Amino acid sequence: MRYAIYFTPAKDDPLTQAASLWLGRDAYEGRDLPNPTDTGLAEDEWRTITADPRRYAFHATLKAPFALDDGKDEAGLIAAVDAFAAQTEAFDIPELVVAGLGPFFGLVPGAPNPTLQDFAGNIVEHFEPFRAPLSDADIARRKPEKLSEPQRNYLHQYGYPYVMEEFRFHMTLTGPVPEERREVMHSLLTERFATFTGKPRRIDALTVFVEPQRGEPFSVLHRVPLKNSQDQRIFA
Repeated sequence: MRYAIYFTPAKDDPLTQAASLWLGRDAYEGRDLPNPTDTGLAEDEWRTITADPRRYAFHATLKAPFALDDGKDEAGLIAAVDAFAAQTEAFDIPELVVAGLGPFFGLVPGAPNPTLQDFAGNIVEHFEPFRAPLSDADIARRKPEKLSEPQRNYLHQYGYPYVMEEFRFHMTLTGPVPEERREVMHSLLTERFATFTGKPRRIDALTVFVEPQRGEPFSVLHRVPLKNSQDQRIFA
């Protein structure tokens, strides 16, 4: 079993609903959804490009998936997340945009955001005591030979290469898209998610996701609002 600490909007947020329909998975209910018929793509192409993000469900990574270290348990992790959230102020990203991240597409901030970077870095460090060390196989899967030196160092230190100054907030919408299809995909996603771009997005909660067994889909386990969030509902 692995856990992850993510940002994802509330279950009834229109962005959650739109992204869940696009990906074909509802993480809150822990179930796949019917294949969408309005993607503008052939079903095989849609299924291929959404396969990876469908398993992880709609989210932005803050603390990447990890197994619990010896002496740690789920109840302790949940209690620590609740305590951290109670002391951490909610804040806004001024705007989201659809953008490519290499061969992938997602919703990302329209400009660098120091508050967001500090928030993510604090989470990585604060919850590090809960993380079991990576196995050699886990490290190999990250292809460390293809990472930069800082990324390799972070992989060994925090179990994930894209943290601190290497972190880029993104809510993934696709897996790798062939280069010849990227322009089409960008246009399609920009139109599909236009309601949610070019305007502020409140970072108002932390959500713990769980993967029961390696390779199985992730689902929401627990969601807790940040301090001074207007949404005080807890999903558990």
